[in-house]
Amino acid sequence: MKPNVGTIDRVIRITGGLGLITAAALGVVGTWGYIGIVPLATGVFRFCPAYLPFGMSTCPMTASKR
Repeated sequence: MKPNVGTIDRVIRITGGLGLITAAALGVVGTWGYIGIVPLATGVFRFCPAYLPFGMSTCPMTASKR
């Protein structure tokens, strides 16, 4: 799997995912808050399968090796 989640996107995903999981664990939101596992996992692994059909990537472009 080629990484397609950039640094800023990654930070947002991890922070939001942890926030949702924490809110669900503390009872602030319902059990739906555990859906935060999805953005947390995509941030940790730097790969989002939803980006594939659209050919998206938030990773910075790197210079090609010659």
